[in-house]
Amino acid sequence: MIHPCHIGVDFGTSGCRAMAIDRDGVVISSARRALPASVRDGRTATQRPEDWWAALRGCFADLVPRLHGRPVAGIAVDGTSASLLLADRDGRPLTPAHMYDDASFGDAAERIGKIAPENSPARGATSALAKYLGLAERIAKPDFVALHQADWIVGRLTGIWNVSDENNALKLGYDVRDRCWPDWLNRIGVKPETLPQVVPAGQPIASVSDAAAAELGLSTDTCVVSGTTDSIAGFIATGANRLGDAVTSLGTTLVVKVLSGRPIDDARFGIYSHRLGEHWLVGGASNCGGATLLQFFTTDEMRRLSETIDPEDDSGLDYYPLPGTGERFPIADPMLAPRLTPRPDDDACFLQGLLEGLARVEAKGYILLETLGAPRPKRVLTIGGGAANTAWSRIRERVVGLPVTAARQTEAAYGAALLAQNAAGCGHKERQPSAQDIR
Repeated sequence: MIHPCHIGVDFGTSGCRAMAIDRDGVVISSARRALPASVRDGRTATQRPEDWWAALRGCFADLVPRLHGRPVAGIAVDGTSASLLLADRDGRPLTPAHMYDDASFGDAAERIGKIAPENSPARGATSALAKYLGLAERIAKPDFVALHQADWIVGRLTGIWNVSDENNALKLGYDVRDRCWPDWLNRIGVKPETLPQVVPAGQPIASVSDAAAAELGLSTDTCVVSGTTDSIAGFIATGANRLGDAVTSLGTTLVVKVLSGRPIDDARFGIYSHRLGEHWLVGGASNCGGATLLQFFTTDEMRRLSETIDPEDDSGLDYYPLPGTGERFPIADPMLAPRLTPRPDDDACFLQGLLEGLARVEAKGYILLETLGAPRPKRVLTIGGGAANTAWSRIRERVVGLPVTAARQTEAAYGAALLAQNAAGCGHKERQPSAQDIR
């Protein structure tokens, strides 16, 4: 008997990746296509949605033949958070997609700031809501729908153009606690009929449409599942699924997240909560991270010097390794200066001091989350470029006081595939709801 597989599709800034997994979570195959770079003009950053579809189509052209006839039971898509476009009711873009880092709608952000609750993730010039307000003023067509990156791809897969998930909708102003669009949106000019219907991440939406099935080499029995953001898909990929499970991302910046039984929001530290199943994903992002390390060492130098470090012997250096002035989490101080002196003559000692400083920032982050009501982490899974540094991992275990392990899976596409696999009804061939059912 040939068991069905599930496919996760991840859209990042520079590319699309698709990954197929079997019922045991083993990767069968994956494929990737690059995306054209965002078009930038000052604070504006845009992409063409049709380029997303072309990249997905290329991934499936590579991936589907490698499945050797294995049926695809479900697909889930993740996308970059707060990337938004306005489209007509048939999904035709009325605007370019303004990407997650587009900060060109400052005037709209000021309007939001006067009305939105203090802890709302919809505040700020890069929020999806700021993009919605700014774009709505630029188009002549009054009838439109706001779609995030993952929403638009779901529309191309199903023909349904008015569905989003709770994770993507958060920065558009959706109230994830009460699971509704709040009334205050009306006071800043948001038209309720232009907002998507919001469903939990990982919920079956509809079968793949006839047109998409033919284009991608799929069966119309394939179920499309509501997706999530790329960062949450990365969290899911690690296998963290129990209260107190924590994930630290050691990339350009240091990001900590923990699975909590209650939501926690604190705008002072940039902390907000996503729904994830029956739990809440709570986290914060420091400005410290790999960007500071790369100011002093190359990747090869860090690898070589780390081999000479004794992680059990504290360096005695007290660094706060910011790449520049300003911190947001776990200290909220836009004027906080880096603390990187004194620098010892021994480069290995200097590197160890930097790694210890980052570990202390990580520890303070989890302590702050716990102080605000999150559970104390029981284990820390690590993703990002720093996850492979064993000396750093041991330093972190010593400083944070918790078991630290590198996650076996870190790809967001893998997390999206798990989301599809865990969706009720996506392992069976019963006909999924039609576009008319959703509308």
